Amino acid sequence: RDISALFHEKLHTEKGNEDPSYLTNAARLHLREKFLGSKVAITGVNFGVAETGEFVVCTNEGNADMGVHLADVHIACMGIEKIIPRRKDLGVFLRLLARSATGQPITNYNSHFRSPAKGKEIHLVLVDNGRTLQLAREKFRDSLKCIRCGACMNTCPIYRRSGGFSYGSTVPGPIGSILSPGLDMKKYSTLPFASTLCGSCSDVCPVKINIHEQLYEWRQEITKHHGKGSKNLGMKLASGIFKSPLVYQFSGSLMRKAVRNLPKGLIYNPLNAWGKNRDLPEAPKESFQEWYKRNRK
Repeated sequence: RDISALFHEKLHTEKGNEDPSYLTNAARLHLREKFLGSKVAITGVNFGVAETGEFVVCTNEGNADMGVHLADVHIACMGIEKIIPRRKDLGVFLRLLARSATGQPITNYNSHFRSPAKGKEIHLVLVDNGRTLQLAREKFRDSLKCIRCGACMNTCPIYRRSGGFSYGSTVPGPIGSILSPGLDMKKYSTLPFASTLCGSCSDVCPVKINIHEQLYEWRQEITKHHGKGSKNLGMKLASGIFKSPLVYQFSGSLMRKAVRNLPKGLIYNPLNAWGKNRDLPEAPKESFQEWYKRNRK
């Protein structure tokens, strides 16, 4: 419904039409003009091959290919950690990326770029943006092995419930929670705490990054530099609730009624940071314990 309303506002589609095919076609018609009229195409880079000087862009939609081949200038931005030694290593990473991301044998489009076509230009921008600083951090340097497959996000119980926008960073999920504090520890100080430390992310990571251990290490660093502050108060409050069954049951009942009955203006207030980009889930009518007692035979 939100997407339909946004399309109606921005692309002047039929109001209230939520049909995915209709909206997809509207987006295609709008974007095709952008592709045809653009003189410059900007892409990322999945892998750079040191042996040959080529770089590879992987997509399933083909948008990168269409943009690059229609434009006169191709600007490719590549993180310096994307470089692999030899072309024969590339096949391993291409299969690893697709299988870990979506279960495909290989991504639909794997485009290799080495030199521009006649009359066109290619500019390769090597991006550091904190990567050398991360490399210097012995406990966290392995995070630079990430190939951006998204396997850790697919398995993470926190990410699956909250979505990408809740992280407030370019790279969300478990991997983003160990990369982002390296860029700005104060701004992203909450991310390493948004984890159960279950270790599922580390288990599925195809390049064997110890994500859950790095999340724990970031917690130590953040506490050391920024102190406990309000988190300490919050944990004491939670401790008081959890150690008393009566208080816990009363608090749960009170919060369920509050979420169901309070005006949205009170629930989605400035203090509710997680409510800025999503609705809270519908509150159950009873606790699990109450449901269990009622259904136990």
